[in-house]
Amino acid sequence: MQYIGINHDGGAWAAALLGSRVVPLAPVPDFWADAAGWQEKALSLSADALVDDSGAGLDRADVTEIPLVPASARVICVGLNYRAHAAEGSYKDQDLPPYPTLFGRWTASLSVSNVPAPVPRGEDGLDWEGEVAAYIGRRVEAADEATAADSVFGYSTFNDLTARRAQKLTSQWTLGKNGDFSGPMGPVVSRDEVGDLRDGLQVRTRVNGSEVQNGNTRDMIFSVPAIIALISQTFTLHPGDVIATGTPEGVGYARTPQWLLQAGDTVEVEIDRLGILTTPIGTPDLRARA
Repeated sequence: MQYIGINHDGGAWAAALLGSRVVPLAPVPDFWADAAGWQEKALSLSADALVDDSGAGLDRADVTEIPLVPASARVICVGLNYRAHAAEGSYKDQDLPPYPTLFGRWTASLSVSNVPAPVPRGEDGLDWEGEVAAYIGRRVEAADEATAADSVFGYSTFNDLTARRAQKLTSQWTLGKNGDFSGPMGPVVSRDEVGDLRDGLQVRTRVNGSEVQNGNTRDMIFSVPAIIALISQTFTLHPGDVIATGTPEGVGYARTPQWLLQAGDTVEVEIDRLGILTTPIGTPDLRARA
C-alpha cells in the first residue's frame, strides 16, 4: 500500500493511494498516532470504495500533495553511508567511520514530487543526492536492532538537495541541508511491500535524462536498524520521524569538472519498488512562496 499527504478539509491529511485515486484516511497527526491501525483500514479498501456514493475517492490530479510528515517530526539524515560515496568524498584515503554521520533537516525544508526547488542566492547550483527515506511507525527508545527494524512503517524516495557552498562554510552541515523546498519526498510505500534494504534496492538519479547515480542499498555502511538503534540510545524516536539513509556515489561536487543543478534542470530519483521522484530546479525568486 502507498500513502501520501494531502491538503484536505482545511488541514494536512494522510491518504491511501490507489492508482490514480486517493482516499483520505485521517489528519496527519492522527494517522501517525495509529499507523498500524490506519494501514489495516487502508488495506480493507476495495475498488468499489473509491467510486461509491460516500465521496471517499478523489482524483489524484485534483489534490494538492504534501509530505506525509507531522510538523513535530525529526528528519535525521545520514551522511556518507554508501561505501563508494564515502570513498569519493571525505573518506577517500581513510578507514570508514565507526559511527554514522548524522545531521538534521527541518520539516519546513520538505517537499513533494514535481515542486520546483530554487537554487539559493550565492550558490553555484544545487547538488543531487538520491536516497531512500525510512519512516518510523512506532515509538523507539533504547532499542536493539531487531526492535528497531520492526519500528519501520515504510519507505519513500527522497532527494537530499544540497547547497554545497553553505554546507562547507563550517564543519556543521545544517545550513546547506535546509534550503527551501530542498527535501522532496515520494509516496510512502509500506515496509511489507519493500522488504529489507539489505537485500538490495537499486537507487538511480538522472539529470535531464542522463544517469548520474546508480547504486544499491547493499552498499550501505550502516543498516537502517543499526541507525535507528543508535539514535534511540540518545533520544526517543516517534511515529512520523524520518531517517534519510544516505546517497550512493556520483554526486555533482565530486566530479571533475564539478556539475551542479541549475534553474531549468530536472532531476529524477528512481528506486526499485518506490517509484520515481521528479524535481524541477528553479531560480532564487521561487523562495518568495516559502
